[in-house]
Amino acid sequence: MLMRSTSTILAALLAASLFAGCNKEKAPATAPPATTTTTSTEPAPDTVVATFGDGQKITFGELNDRIKDQLANLDKQKHQLRKQGIEGFVVERLVQAEAKKRNLTEEQLVKAEVDDKIPQPPEEEIKKLYDEAKGRLPPGTTYEQVKPQIVDFLTGSKKQERAREFFNELKKTANVQITLPEPPKAPVERKQVAATGAAKGPENAPITIVEFSDFQCPFCSKAIQTVEDVLKAYPNQVRLVFRHFPLEFHKQAPKASEAALCAHDQGKFWEYHDTLFANQKALEVPALKGYAKQLGLDTAKFDKCLDSGEKASIVSADMADGQKVGVNGTPAFFINGVLLSGAQPFEEFKSVIDSELQAKK
Repeated sequence: MLMRSTSTILAALLAASLFAGCNKEKAPATAPPATTTTTSTEPAPDTVVATFGDGQKITFGELNDRIKDQLANLDKQKHQLRKQGIEGFVVERLVQAEAKKRNLTEEQLVKAEVDDKIPQPPEEEIKKLYDEAKGRLPPGTTYEQVKPQIVDFLTGSKKQERAREFFNELKKTANVQITLPEPPKAPVERKQVAATGAAKGPENAPITIVEFSDFQCPFCSKAIQTVEDVLKAYPNQVRLVFRHFPLEFHKQAPKASEAALCAHDQGKFWEYHDTLFANQKALEVPALKGYAKQLGLDTAKFDKCLDSGEKASIVSADMADGQKVGVNGTPAFFINGVLLSGAQPFEEFKSVIDSELQAKK
């Protein structure tokens, strides 16, 4: 129990988010198997790896050339995983040392520095959220039963922000230096992605982020706060454009995308967007209509739009455009055409954005 609370917070902030994405294989992408060897066992480029027909053959070099983009992305993923891993390793050690210094358990330290510094939400706010959600809760569910979960929902992002601040304080005091060698930089590959759809940020921003997302994908939900942090950090330099990419195994996601587009017609796309991600387990059509009512939309107009399926062609067009540029999972971000795949940490967005801004000087 002692390590569970600490590990939960660390995992939320420092887990390898590179692989945090929903993909077409109907399961979250996972990291490649760990290896302790640094010796390459790859065949020579002229090694024949397949033969067929009348003496035809395929060499290892030809195979690598065919999948060079995927291989380059895998190398990048491995490095990012190591970066995030060493970050988590360092923070765990610092938390252990600080707890020992204060004669506390790690759980007590995190509680004192994180949980206790986040004010409890007002009772009326908790009750309001319960009243809004109780129609979708199992029959007989009482307010007291779900109150702890509601409090966690209302304070979760604030606790993560405070935890990040605390961990940064520990790292600054300890003068942490990460010296993991950077891999050779490959040429930047840039895709042409149309920036059409609901948007945030100035129209003349030098950086455009096109996001392909799925309302039923839990990793897309996890990326929301990071994207908001990016927009706050670059208020005049970044414009975000949202495009739809409901994956085939998320059966309710296509209609949820249509509903968001119907809300967009009434000027409430982002409010509806936030509501959908906050209710990912309740995306049935009646629930989608209920959210429109909660947000004060013209329900007759919204219901007609949703029932008619008039927005399905836009969703299909977004998906087709995403597939053309190699999107096969969500979330996927194109920063001025440079792909960033998965629920990446803020630092990864910052690295690409800063590089793009520097190049424009």
